[in-house]
Amino acid sequence: MTQDEEKMVTPESVAEENERGLDIEEALSLVEEKRYAALRQMLRDAEPADIAELFDELPKQQYAVVEEMPANVVKRILQNVTPEARKTVNELLKYPEDSAGSIMTTEFVRLKQDMTVDEAFSLIRKVAFDKETIYTCYVTDRNSHLIGVVTVKDLLCADHSTKIADIMEDHVVSVNTLEDKEDVAATISKYDALALPVVDAENRLVGIVTVDDAIDVLQDEAEEDFAKMNAMLPTEKPYLRTSPWELYRSRIVWLMLLMISATFTGMIIGSFENALKTQAVLTLFIPMLMDTGGNSGSQASVTVIRALSLGEVDSSDVLRVIWKEVRVAILCGGSLAVLSFGKIFLIDKLLMHKPITVPIAIVVCITLLATVVAAKLLGCTLPLLVSKMGFDPAVMASPFITTIVDAVSLFVFFGLATIILGI
Repeated sequence: MTQDEEKMVTPESVAEENERGLDIEEALSLVEEKRYAALRQMLRDAEPADIAELFDELPKQQYAVVEEMPANVVKRILQNVTPEARKTVNELLKYPEDSAGSIMTTEFVRLKQDMTVDEAFSLIRKVAFDKETIYTCYVTDRNSHLIGVVTVKDLLCADHSTKIADIMEDHVVSVNTLEDKEDVAATISKYDALALPVVDAENRLVGIVTVDDAIDVLQDEAEEDFAKMNAMLPTEKPYLRTSPWELYRSRIVWLMLLMISATFTGMIIGSFENALKTQAVLTLFIPMLMDTGGNSGSQASVTVIRALSLGEVDSSDVLRVIWKEVRVAILCGGSLAVLSFGKIFLIDKLLMHKPITVPIAIVVCITLLATVVAAKLLGCTLPLLVSKMGFDPAVMASPFITTIVDAVSLFVFFGLATIILGI
């Protein structure tokens, strides 16, 4: 479907399509591309037999698309799919949207510990076609409790009469059904696993999360963080399929908030109007100080946000993070101050012929050092604080940090100018 055709999806056009039968390939494409609005309309008007056929073709791990449907569409789906598909959908629907249970698949190979290797291979041959993965097999007892894991490599290297209990690994890394899906993806990455078993509160095996599901989660989370870090609301649609109105709505709220917050910067400059009249040359350095502060704060915040997302630090490490960033800030700020001192006299004074004195250069350089230190402290502590409060630390990235640091740098700049220059 082209962009123009997608924009023309209407109840009438979908109804006309359904007179010829639901286009299963197109519906599968809508699921894959997360074009839920068009899919909802298709399923709302589709014939029962078409709905059943769609869910026969749809991979089990994508049944979670039902969570994106309104209640009346979910009801139609549950009424028309096979009992097996209905059981899987109901299993997924009972878990929170961002949990391991919502992204797991129930299609895995389950073995018993008293099986022989030959019996295990015989079972795998029977069920392999419908399973998400057959390389990793999970061993359960008669009550479905997870007790071990065995790979096809283990089976191939063992004697045909060997019991599964003798070759299985009984120290199994698993996740709970209610665990956050981002944490699950991080666990898969940490252990380089192809899949992770998902167990309920009583350690009963109910599903698995595969590495391709984890990649999808990490990609979605990265896109969401990227949007937040650049002062936008996240969107699931590809850029060329997102209308200007939707882009406007995703950006305008943040732009309004940042515009209002920037008003404080103007108020600070206005409060030092007399100082600027006395030493107008000070205005020459305001952009440099504000930009350097914003860039320094962004570096620290992005570094800490990345460390938080990878599980390298948490809110309890705040003192260690501060101590590290203070040392980095002093090194960076000191280097920039020395460079700035030379730049002020070589470029601003000699080439641009600005009335700059040594005290003015000292004010600028000290302000630069103080701004970098303040920016990096704010940049590293604010994401940790927001994370401690239970919010996404990505919201404290570049835009907010820059606005706060701008105000701090101006306060320091004009404060030092007032003291050192006596204005």
